[in-house]
Amino acid sequence: MATPSPSAAGAAVPVGEQVRFLLLPGFSMMGFVSAIEPLRVANRFRPGAYRWQLLSTDGAAVCASNGMSLNVDGDLGPPSAQGWLIVVAGFAPLAACTAALCAWLRATQRAGALLGAVDTGVFVLAQAGVAGAGPVTLHWEAQAAFAERFPNIAVSQELFETGAQCITCAGGTAAIDMMLARIAERHGHDLAVQVSEQFVLGRIRSASDHQQLEITTRYQVHNAKLVRVIALMQNHIEDPLTPDDLAQMIGVTRRQLERLFAAHLSDTPLRFYSRLRLAHARTLLQQSGMGIAAIALASGFESPSHFSRSYRALFGRSPKQERVLAPGAARPAKAGG
Repeated sequence: MATPSPSAAGAAVPVGEQVRFLLLPGFSMMGFVSAIEPLRVANRFRPGAYRWQLLSTDGAAVCASNGMSLNVDGDLGPPSAQGWLIVVAGFAPLAACTAALCAWLRATQRAGALLGAVDTGVFVLAQAGVAGAGPVTLHWEAQAAFAERFPNIAVSQELFETGAQCITCAGGTAAIDMMLARIAERHGHDLAVQVSEQFVLGRIRSASDHQQLEITTRYQVHNAKLVRVIALMQNHIEDPLTPDDLAQMIGVTRRQLERLFAAHLSDTPLRFYSRLRLAHARTLLQQSGMGIAAIALASGFESPSHFSRSYRALFGRSPKQERVLAPGAARPAKAGG
C-alpha cells in the first residue's frame, strides 16, 4: 500500500502508485502516450506520485502500429498485486492473446491488482475472463466487433469506464481523460487541472462526453429536423427505416425530407443512409470475425448479393477483398483459455 505523504496544504495524500503497461504487438502509440504522459506531468507537480513500468509478453521490444519500436523493462514475471496493470493493444488485439497470457491476467487479478485497458486492450481482458460483466468501453469503431464476440459484457459509449473489475477507455486522447480522472481521485481536482493545462486542453472531459463528433459538427448541419433524422438513421442500421417512415417521424413530407438533404448535404436520404450502413459494414469486416452474410444482415441488407454490389460500388472492392486487406481483421485468436 502506498505511504501517504503531506501535500503542500498539509493534507495527507497517497503517493507512489505503480502503473504497469503491457504493450502488445501493433499497439496504439497514441493511446499509450496519452496514458503515460499525464503520469509524467503529475510527477512534476507532485514528485513521486507515480511510478511506471513497460512490459511485453517476452521482455523484448514491441513494435507499435505506426512502425516505431519501444524497449520495455521486462517480461510478465510473477503475477503481482502491485498497482494498476493496463493492457495496450491495436488493430489485432487477440493475435498475441495466448492461453498463458490469459492465465497470467487471471492470476494477476486474483492477486489483487487493478486491471485496465486502452482501446482494444479490453478484448484481451474479456478473452481472459477478467473484464467482468461491464460496462466497458473502447473505440466506437471496434464496439460492434467486441459486442459480437463478447455478447454478455455490456459496452458503453463513454470515453472511459470505471467498472467493477477493470477501468477501460476508448483509446486515443480518451486515455488522457481516464488518467486525469484517476489523478483527481487520488490527488485531488487541482492536480488534475494542472496536468490538463500542461497539455493545453480547453477543459477536462467527463466520461460521458461523446466519442464521436456531434452530428452538427461532423456534417456541418444545424437544421434541427435534419440532425434528428440523421440520428434516427444512425440508430437504425440493422433495421433501416424507409424515407416515408423517417419523414413522418420528424414531421415533414417525404418531398420536404429530400429537399432538406439536397439543400444541406447535396445528397438524397437514400444515398446518405446507404453510406452510413455500408460504413458500419466496413467496420465489422475490419474488426470482427462475423461472416459476410451476417454482416450484410447487421447492416440492413436482406440480400448478400445486393450488399456486395453496393459495397463494391462505394469502396471499389468487394467485402471479401476488404477483409483480406484489413490490418488484423477477422483473424481468429490463439487459444485464450
